[in-house]
Amino acid sequence: MPKLNNFILDVTHDDTLETLIHQLFEAPLHSQHSTRVMDSILTKLGEQLQCDRVFLYLRSPDTQLGRVPFCWKKQPSIPTIYDPAWKPEDPSLAKDDPMFAAALKAQPSIFVEDVETAGPEVLNREFEHQTFGHRALIHAHLRSDQTLWGILQACVFEEPRVWSQSDRQLIEQVVTQLTPFAIDYVRSEPELATSM
Repeated sequence: MPKLNNFILDVTHDDTLETLIHQLFEAPLHSQHSTRVMDSILTKLGEQLQCDRVFLYLRSPDTQLGRVPFCWKKQPSIPTIYDPAWKPEDPSLAKDDPMFAAALKAQPSIFVEDVETAGPEVLNREFEHQTFGHRALIHAHLRSDQTLWGILQACVFEEPRVWSQSDRQLIEQVVTQLTPFAIDYVRSEPELATSM
């Protein structure tokens, strides 16, 4: 099994996803090639999870600047989540969004089967309606040493969704493998170098 950046690649669900993740670590950061590979990873992940949208939010823990540079959606009618530039995180975000607060506290990833029935300790229903519009979601936390570097979010729009054990295992593996990429991406971001 190939070893990359001191972690072992272990995606057993699909060789194509494993190959794409391997390619991601061979591509220069912030290049068109790495962007295409990440887009392919999100596409493959969306297909395997049978969801409507997958996006990756990256953040600088030092500056609290963040952006969504990568988003896949199943069909054009699904809203795109994308930020062309780094922007400050809303200071009230952790108060308004319990899932973001959980991510900052390095709590485990959150699997929401139905936004409409999830308790207020899990999510802020009104915030989810206004900001994202989804019905079920995975809020996966990319963290290292209790520090949040990003959030991988997969969702469905029209109906509730039970996330299977294999869905959960796939997310755990992909998050583990993408976290070093997120850290390297943020640390090497030219726009953040002037902010740090």
